[in-house]
Amino acid sequence: MYKSLIAATAAIGLAALISAAPAEAGRGSAVGAGLAGFGIGAILGSALSPREVYVVPPPPPPPVVYAPPAWTPAWYDYCGRYPGFDPRTGYYVGPEGRPYFCR
Repeated sequence: MYKSLIAATAAIGLAALISAAPAEAGRGSAVGAGLAGFGIGAILGSALSPREVYVVPPPPPPPVVYAPPAWTPAWYDYCGRYPGFDPRTGYYVGPEGRPYFCR
């Protein structure tokens, strides 16, 4: 994208310089050419300047929680430690009153 912007800016600047009438002293053409050159230089300079890139580290992996496979005898023993565990549904009631599936 930046290369096409630079090429377009350079083409416009070159066309402006080629099509411009020769400068004559005393009529302010030199000031106008200087301002046009300054503007083209500012556009090219901002297009060529490096951009800041922020690299964010990846999030940490989720914690590993041991639980036996669901609906096995070991799973029933493991989930029985939660108060309010219902072995028919596999859910227990958490401290805030919401049901959680035992994993």
